[in-house]
Amino acid sequence: MIAEKVKLMEIKRKARIDSKTLEDLEFPAVLRQVAEFCVTEPGKESVLSISPFKDFDEIEPELKRVKEFTASFDGENRIPNHGFDPIFRELRLLEIENSSLEISGFRKILSISETTRILLKFFKKFEEFYIHLNSFSEEVNYTSIISEEINKRVDKYGEIKDEASTELGAIRRRLNVVKGKINSSFTKALSQYTQSDYLDEIRESVVENRRVLAVRAMHRKKVKGAVLGSSKTGSIVYIEPQETLEYANELSNLLYEEDEEIKRILKAMTEFVRPHASLLASYQEYLIAMDVLYAKAKYALKINGVLPIIVSEKKISLIKAYHPLLLVSNNKRKEKTFPQRIELVPEKRIIVISGPNAGGKSITLKTVGLLQVMLQSGLLISAEPQSEMCFFKRVLTDIGDNQSIENHLSTYSYRLKKMNQFLKKCNNKTLFLIDEFGTGSDPELGGALAETFLEVFYEREAFGIITTHYTNLKLLANELPNAINANMQFDNKSLEPLYQLHLGEAGSSYTFEVAQKNGIPYSLINKAKKKIERGKVRFDKTIANLQKERSNLRKTSESLKTEEQKARIESKQLEEVNARVQEKLESYQELFDANQKLISLGKKVDVLSEKYFNNKQKKQLIDELMKLVMIENSKRKKLAPKVKKAVKAKEQKIIKEVEKKVEVIRERKKEEKEKAKKLPPPKPKVTLKIGDRVRMIDGRAIGTIDTIEKNKAIVNYGMFTTNVSLEELEKV
Repeated sequence: MIAEKVKLMEIKRKARIDSKTLEDLEFPAVLRQVAEFCVTEPGKESVLSISPFKDFDEIEPELKRVKEFTASFDGENRIPNHGFDPIFRELRLLEIENSSLEISGFRKILSISETTRILLKFFKKFEEFYIHLNSFSEEVNYTSIISEEINKRVDKYGEIKDEASTELGAIRRRLNVVKGKINSSFTKALSQYTQSDYLDEIRESVVENRRVLAVRAMHRKKVKGAVLGSSKTGSIVYIEPQETLEYANELSNLLYEEDEEIKRILKAMTEFVRPHASLLASYQEYLIAMDVLYAKAKYALKINGVLPIIVSEKKISLIKAYHPLLLVSNNKRKEKTFPQRIELVPEKRIIVISGPNAGGKSITLKTVGLLQVMLQSGLLISAEPQSEMCFFKRVLTDIGDNQSIENHLSTYSYRLKKMNQFLKKCNNKTLFLIDEFGTGSDPELGGALAETFLEVFYEREAFGIITTHYTNLKLLANELPNAINANMQFDNKSLEPLYQLHLGEAGSSYTFEVAQKNGIPYSLINKAKKKIERGKVRFDKTIANLQKERSNLRKTSESLKTEEQKARIESKQLEEVNARVQEKLESYQELFDANQKLISLGKKVDVLSEKYFNNKQKKQLIDELMKLVMIENSKRKKLAPKVKKAVKAKEQKIIKEVEKKVEVIRERKKEEKEKAKKLPPPKPKVTLKIGDRVRMIDGRAIGTIDTIEKNKAIVNYGMFTTNVSLEELEKV
């Protein structure tokens, strides 16, 4: 049933998206990467033959099954192994009348049957986790009679059981008896000839599955038996003793009978299995399908694939979309891959992307097409789960230089042929992707024809993306209400690509700017500008200026965002610090208030003790003390033991914290005192008078005081005099 269904699906699949489109979008390369995760050869072949489904009803369950399989890798209820050995040969033999399968074939059939049973049982048990995988598995019409029949006759080692038939059991019992007699008789002969010293050091060997004596060549005639061979040098002759020969012949007959009985059993088993051949084929197809789902799920993990939101209306909204091949390649090289934000809706159903080469136009176009084809083939896509996608009946592409030598077609001829196909097939259920639209011919004529094609696609309400350098197509996209211009962003100074798509504006080709950057003389560039229409240069320059302005605005915006985020973080940190400081202040205030309360209480007790010291009236002291205690107790609140414990713990924590900080202050003051002790004592202040020899505290020159007036003195240094404060002088 499943085999027929798969074949029917394959027929339906081939109807809409041709192989050339798939090649243009590099879909076969994706399939090769997916196939690497398959655990079986039939699974790999099945993956490599995948092509997009025709209808939404077919693809949606497949996507959900892949999603469930992907989720199983991280869950506790991991899906059991689905590996198997293919039984294509066995199925072909079952179609031939009177054919018989080998024991290895039954082992493979048993393995496939048991693997299928385990998977079906697993999905049934965890139906709530694997809804779609279970519903898919329920289509398999499983029966256990095949496994039961094989298990009756084949053991766990893949050999025919003794109980497979009465005759086989009897033969094998006789075989065991004969083997025992052979071993016994051989052991006897070995012992006899060893004592006679007729045997070589190795004593015995095995020739043609028979135990033989290793007899020295000189004694060969002394040993009775059949010669079965000799050593390379001829020094040893291998002889089967006469005592074992008659048993050996009996053994050969029994082995022949055993072989014939096994053939008869295998024949009977084959006849039993033959009516169930289609069922076995469905088991194999089911396991192949599981292998394909497993590979798709593994690939999804590799590219961070997700199931986007599937919508019925025509819409593509890709958020952080990656080209999967580019993503895998860059991840290997540990390079960054730039995501794209692309949107195609009925109001903006055609995007015209312009701008210089090597900016990412083609990759952006291919990303959309490849993700669309992957989705319609049952593969999860490399984008955000909030992305929205629909299904297109047709996907049409014209990508790259398709010059055909075999058909004697130029690039332009080939592209015109493609456009003719587009005109026949393009409608409101079509997604078209055209790279470098209109190239390959005279720019004026080719541009005019490309403009006409674009108008036709627009009138038919098709969805599509076009990359171009033609100014007229940029202008047309600006005029058409449901079309939009776009460009790949460039750094306005370095002219390096930023690999980000910007909707709403046409892109400049930066033709002359790039030429100047690459060292082309300005005189030649200026000469080239004069050779073309002034309007085109002005238009391209205007676009370039707009892009520069937008680039500056983007950088300013990013800078402001960064500053805003920084300010927000700093503000939050400041709030946290303030909160911590406030908390500590409150804690310290509570401790201070508690200590002040204790000091006040201590003063009151001191007053009472002084009264008692003076009057020695014990009763008065006790009365006043009890009164004080009663007053203080009236202020207390009875707390629960837990609360009391928590309050005490908090107090202890605060006290320890304060003591730690006080200890630091004490240590610092102690150090300062120690340092002060080590300093030399200050010199006693001497009263200076006229005629004293002095010098400045921080100087070397010695002079004599001539006059003293208020707190200043005129010091004579011989060659000159100077007015100095008395505090700056010291007596010599």
